[in-house]
Amino acid sequence: MNRRDFLQSVGALSASLALPGARRVFAEGTAPSGWRTFEVTTHVEVLKPSGPTRIWVPGALTMKTPFQRTLSNKFHAEGGSVQTVQSKADGLEIISAKFPADVKPVLTVTSRVATRNYAVDLSAPGKGPKANRAELEYFTRSTNLLPTDGIVKSTATDITKGATTDVDKARAIYEWIVENTFRDPKTRGCGVGDIRFMLETKDLGGKCADLNALYVGLARAAGLPARDAYGIRVAKSELGYKSLGASSEKVTKSQHCRAEVYLNDRGWVPVDPADVRKVVLEEPPGNRPLDDDMVKRARARLFGSWEMNWMAFNFAHDVPLPGSDGKPVGFLMYPQAETASGRLDSLDADAFKYEITSHEITHNRA
Repeated sequence: MNRRDFLQSVGALSASLALPGARRVFAEGTAPSGWRTFEVTTHVEVLKPSGPTRIWVPGALTMKTPFQRTLSNKFHAEGGSVQTVQSKADGLEIISAKFPADVKPVLTVTSRVATRNYAVDLSAPGKGPKANRAELEYFTRSTNLLPTDGIVKSTATDITKGATTDVDKARAIYEWIVENTFRDPKTRGCGVGDIRFMLETKDLGGKCADLNALYVGLARAAGLPARDAYGIRVAKSELGYKSLGASSEKVTKSQHCRAEVYLNDRGWVPVDPADVRKVVLEEPPGNRPLDDDMVKRARARLFGSWEMNWMAFNFAHDVPLPGSDGKPVGFLMYPQAETASGRLDSLDADAFKYEITSHEITHNRA
């Protein structure tokens, strides 16, 4: 990510304005007919502050898409100063709070979004929305975790050999991911997404941020614009999959990375090979074979469609955290924090406490 572009849109609240009950609305609105509306609240507290403390939380996706419209992002940080930083190309908004040494560092971010299930008919060329050239080139670039040369390029070339259309290439990569990777329950969080390491070591296990990143990197190396969509599950699945939804309104550990690939005459197409492997591992009774009927249904559905019991945050990689001298994070899906002692482990509950809840406001189907 270009730091200049990343910092081009910044809004700030002074400490004097960040009072109890203070809120900032970015894109207030109401849900369109036929969409579900969710309110997702992230409450973050640093339990062991040392000197000035910073907290960063991703807001809901700022880009309007066929599957999600963000109605508002609101925040509250008593005694702290807050700024919002956007990267338009990535649909990214970071709510960044700074707290003096004598203030308890607590940040609450509430996002309200409208979502609807989304599917693209791949059986024949359609009239999908066109993306501009700059957008497509942006989503073919190499990043730290998603290189497009070396073993990534050679693997993509092997996978797509004989494919004559972009649909054929995209499907070949999807099927290769499903056939050759596995979900590793021992992976921390959603994984790291270091695809070169995965291919060089032949360790193709991980979770969604690994397996779907591998899809995106291979697609880019094959010449297809593709992007990771970082987000969180916000409701149970209504399609019969226990493993593909949140189990309750507490969704603190329900982060999930999806993927999209751009196909000519179809636009951005949703895919999720990582969730196929999740169905394999986790749907009762567990460890289902690939020829199991439930797995086959998931495999067919997740190339071209998403169930939108999920909220997107952004498409960003190599994200610099505003005000931090530390390294950029590979992606921003979890809350992050930093004290005078350094960057905290966002998965360490002993030093860094956060809770995320999701509440459905409407369920109004057209």
